[in-house]
Amino acid sequence: MQVSHPSLGTENQSPYQVESKREILSILKGFRDKSQLISMMINGGSEAFITSVLDIDDKNNTLIVDSTPTSEANQRIIAASTVFFDGLLDRISIQFSSSNVKVISFEGKPALQMPLPSSVIRLQRRENYRINTPVSTPIKCVIPVEVDAGVQKHKFSLVDISCGGIAILDDGRLIDIAIGTSYPECQMDIPGIGVIEMELQIRNSQELTLLNGKTTRRIGCAFLNLSSKTLAAVQRYIMKLERERNAKMTGIS
Repeated sequence: MQVSHPSLGTENQSPYQVESKREILSILKGFRDKSQLISMMINGGSEAFITSVLDIDDKNNTLIVDSTPTSEANQRIIAASTVFFDGLLDRISIQFSSSNVKVISFEGKPALQMPLPSSVIRLQRRENYRINTPVSTPIKCVIPVEVDAGVQKHKFSLVDISCGGIAILDDGRLIDIAIGTSYPECQMDIPGIGVIEMELQIRNSQELTLLNGKTTRRIGCAFLNLSSKTLAAVQRYIMKLERERNAKMTGIS
């Protein structure tokens, strides 16, 4: 069965599709073992929640993920015909779907149980390789935003970064999320590299409910007319993050 995901559009997904149960279990266990957060979406992606994989039962072919903060949201997920998941694992975008979700108790807390996905989409695009930025010390992107008093510079926390663009969190819903909207004269202070300037263009947005119950908006932005010097700086930072991530995984740091 081919997975249809709301963010993939009409792209041919078959070259990236994984149907081997062994591989699917390995991918899902990777999310669990590395405590990697993942987006859980319903209603075609219009409603999204941050969750994590709690357990995989390969004997009963079930997947258990963390529930949402409210019973109302859990009921909407249960009622959804399909639930989509989208996350990053070892620099690869992982997407899958399931259905027939039900609420269970896992280690004394509410959780969501569903059948294991029959297939998984694994996307690794070198030109768009993105990596999560540190949560403990988030990078800030300064974007000039039009408000009633005129144009003001606001800071937004980065979620991830690639050579093609960034994803930011807009808690205050200040950004115009119309696809194609451009924001010139943006700045980003990259640790160890310094301040870089760029122009950003809105590509997508998504409302998210975090594990603590708070809501935010995740916005995907593409770099426009990035200079070769700035691109090189972004590449250096991505390599730095990758080295640090690998060091933590191997216990060196």
